[in-house]
Amino acid sequence: MLTVDLARYPLLLAAAAEPDQLLPAREQMAFTLGFHIILVPFGVALTSLMLIANYRGLRKGDEAALVLARRWSKVAAVLFAVGAITGTVLSFELGLLWPGLMGTYGAAFGFPFAIEGLFFFLEAIFVAIYIYGWDRMRPWAHFWSGVPVALASIGGAGAVIAANSWMNQPGGITMRNGKVVDVRPGEVFFNNAFWLQFWHMLLAAYIVAGFVVASVYAVGMIRGRRGHYQKLGFLISFITAAVALPVQIFVGDTIARQVFDSEPAKFAAIELLPTTGTHVPETLGGVLIDGEVRYGISVPWVASILAGFKPSTRIQGLDAVPADIRPTTAQVNIVHWAFDIMVGTSMLMLAVAVWFVWVWWKRRNTLQTNRWFLGAASLCGIVSILSLESGWVVTEVGRQPWIVVGLLRTRDAVTTQGNLWPTFAGVLVLYLAVGTGAIWVLLSMKRRWQKQGDENVPVPYGPDDAAGSGRERSEGKVR
Repeated sequence: MLTVDLARYPLLLAAAAEPDQLLPAREQMAFTLGFHIILVPFGVALTSLMLIANYRGLRKGDEAALVLARRWSKVAAVLFAVGAITGTVLSFELGLLWPGLMGTYGAAFGFPFAIEGLFFFLEAIFVAIYIYGWDRMRPWAHFWSGVPVALASIGGAGAVIAANSWMNQPGGITMRNGKVVDVRPGEVFFNNAFWLQFWHMLLAAYIVAGFVVASVYAVGMIRGRRGHYQKLGFLISFITAAVALPVQIFVGDTIARQVFDSEPAKFAAIELLPTTGTHVPETLGGVLIDGEVRYGISVPWVASILAGFKPSTRIQGLDAVPADIRPTTAQVNIVHWAFDIMVGTSMLMLAVAVWFVWVWWKRRNTLQTNRWFLGAASLCGIVSILSLESGWVVTEVGRQPWIVVGLLRTRDAVTTQGNLWPTFAGVLVLYLAVGTGAIWVLLSMKRRWQKQGDENVPVPYGPDDAAGSGRERSEGKVR
């Protein structure tokens, strides 16, 4: 009989000690978070695009802009409802799947979620007012009723980022005998990682929402629908994303250096670095197998230069991480590939944004007929979502094996009760139903709007109202 002395192999010993519920809990959390994160950009940024269109419609007397604003507001309302469902499931999962986290650090970790709840209710109230206000409120009063929607969505996203960033760099608490005895809310919320991660997520939201919306109108123009409505819808959304993208790249580069300083194990996984050293190359692609990097493209010194602005910068490798808290080889490979995908997709989108600037500057009149550019722009929607998901994989998997870095390991936080696989199956069914229903509703709205046509569509209030005449328009008629 073959026997293995687990004491000689700490990684095997750690794997053997993992609770049975850890794998299904991780899979369920990964799935629900991955699903929900796609909806977040539309809750945060689509409302801002809606207000930009609304403002243009009122200031410029542009009825197509008002039609865009109204339609985008309805799409935002649908996605807000779906996001409320998926976000609620995530909230319950934190307590049900990870009682060790909430039981020990709930007093601190729960504070940002309490703030998020306040922003959620504020957003829900003003979403209802804005949607109901079409046809019923004076134009500028209606516009201003939408501003709290955008602000509350940004505040809610910031609160969630505060909780997540606290897990990466916890602070603002005093521990005694393994329990939290004092919480300093300001330090918990505005922890050392908060601001960079907040701006990173906020910019990502505008990039994803902008490119996804722009891709819809790019496809429409490829298919021959090239009126002012399509062009305006494309320009508002695409320009918003294109402006946010270079700022996002700068913020992301700054975050990478923050990770280098505060989370060396995550940085080592990002760089696929098994051993500590200087003059570290940047590895593109590749995998870690038996402690060695294989099949990657090595660019000399670049990792050290990016981390500390000089080739002699010393980067801590995975060998410097104690074996019992070292990420597994699979986790390292996932983090490295997710980071490469995030950076690679960002560069692709930046190239399309630069292409847009060139087309707009040199051949503005060909924008609506340049099928090659429109094809590339239409793909940016999918690419932006892939980039967003990859970024969250880097954040969440890169923190492993910690759920709160330096304080609580994931395996120590997971529930020890029950069988989680049936629960995971139930969540899959629920999300499949919700996702299918949302897609069906959005496609139904799209078909109805296409039947109406895009030009001379009845608007809730026309240009005369923006000039202050006091007249209101409903169903295309002045009343």
